[in-house]
Amino acid sequence: MGSTGRRGVQQTAFVAAPDPAVLLELATDLARRAGDLALSMREGITVQATKSSATDVVTAADSAAERLVVDGIRAARPGDGVLGEEGADDAGTTGVRWVVDPVDGTVNFLYGIPQWAVSIAVEVDGRTVAGVVHDPAKRETWTALLDGGARRDGRPLRCSSADDLAQALVATGFSYDARRRAVQARHLTTLLPRVRDVRRFGAGALDLCAVAAGNVDGYYEQAMNPWDWAAGALIAREAGARVGGLRGQPESSALVVAAAPGVFDALHDLLVELDADADPLADGA
Repeated sequence: MGSTGRRGVQQTAFVAAPDPAVLLELATDLARRAGDLALSMREGITVQATKSSATDVVTAADSAAERLVVDGIRAARPGDGVLGEEGADDAGTTGVRWVVDPVDGTVNFLYGIPQWAVSIAVEVDGRTVAGVVHDPAKRETWTALLDGGARRDGRPLRCSSADDLAQALVATGFSYDARRRAVQARHLTTLLPRVRDVRRFGAGALDLCAVAAGNVDGYYEQAMNPWDWAAGALIAREAGARVGGLRGQPESSALVVAAAPGVFDALHDLLVELDADADPLADGA
C-alpha cells in the first residue's frame, strides 16, 4: 500500500519477501498434524466419493486432513493462495501459494498399506521454495528448501550414484483411467528388459523422495497433478537428482521424470522412444 509524504510524493511501503525456512516450518507442522489426523481415522475408513474414475477414491480422511491444513494456513497467513487436491483453490493476494495433497496414496491408505503421505509445497511468485512430505505410518518427514538441500528427519539426503540404466531400479505409477493404464502397461514390456527392475509403490510424492534418498535410481509417471509432485520434486532436486519432463520440458501432467544424474539421460531417451508423454485420451482413443 502506498503512502503520501509531506511533499505529496507517493511512497511505496516495502514488503519483505517471506522467509522460506519459516514457511517450511509451518508446512512441516501442518503436514505432521494432518498425518496424525488421517492416521487416527484409518481404522474402518470407507470410500466417501470418487473423482476421475471409479478407482480414483476420496475418503473422509482426505477431506478432513485438507481442511486442517487449509485452516492452519488461513490462521497463520490469511492472504496466501492455496491449491489442494480435495478442492481448495484460492489465488490469494501475497504471491505465496500452498500446494497440498492431504493424503497422497489414498488407495494404499484405504487398504491399510503403509505407503501414503501428506505433501505440502510452498511457492513464492510461482517458484517452489519449500516442500515437505510426511509419512505418518513410518514417522518419517522429508523436507527441502530451494538451494538449501534436502533432508529426511533432519539428515541430509543424496540421490544414488547410478550410471548404468541397465542396472537401475526404476519406480513408476499408473493412471486411474483404464485407457491410459493399457498404454502404460505396454510401455513396461519395452522398459522392463532394459533396467534392473521396476517398482510400483502407489504414492508419487514418496516415489520422488525415494529418488532423493537413493532407494530407487529413477522414477517416471504420467497424468499427475501439481499437488502430487510439487514438494517431492523439490526434495529430489535438492538431493542432487534431475527432474523434468521430456524433450526439455519441465515436469508436468504430461510426464514427471526424476533420476540420478548418471541415468537421467538414458531413462529420458527411453521414455522418448516410448512416446511416454503422449496422452491416449487426447486423440479420443
